[in-house]
Amino acid sequence: MTIKELVKKITFIEILKGMALTFSRMLSKAVTIQYPKERRDIAPGYRGLHALAKHPTIGQAKCVGCGLCAAICPSQCIKIVREKGKVEKYEIEVLRCIYCAFCVEACPYGAIVLTENYEYSDYSREALYMTKDKLLSNWDKYMAGKKGEEYFKRFWRPMSEDFETPPTQASFRGRRDAS
Repeated sequence: MTIKELVKKITFIEILKGMALTFSRMLSKAVTIQYPKERRDIAPGYRGLHALAKHPTIGQAKCVGCGLCAAICPSQCIKIVREKGKVEKYEIEVLRCIYCAFCVEACPYGAIVLTENYEYSDYSREALYMTKDKLLSNWDKYMAGKKGEEYFKRFWRPMSEDFETPPTQASFRGRRDAS
């Protein structure tokens, strides 16, 4: 044991440094947010409560019941029942969901979205079992109008403009005859 280590053990320098750090933090402003009064800003593309998207013109659900969202879901929380070419039941058990957004990415029609709503706690399991009607009403509450359009513009890929030829790419403009 060196003299330096012996002095540290006798004088408790580490403890004094820790107490000084604690005391300096006591005098600074707290970073705790008082939740009901103050709310944090939600990052764009936040994965919150589910919703079934509606067509902007006809107002019906975009879902055709293909089942790709249910097939890709790792927690198997989505159940779809389709009868006579129509979606009869579309149910999501929110308590099982891990909010991975695989269902959103797998849907070829853009029928399911994750809204920015994160305040949906409840005391019963039944309230957190989303039926087709609840999911459609979530779209009306949280994503209707310009917000839904903006969501699909920013976070839904690929879009049709992704398949255009870039202006810097070499391409044949026209065919010339060799005559």
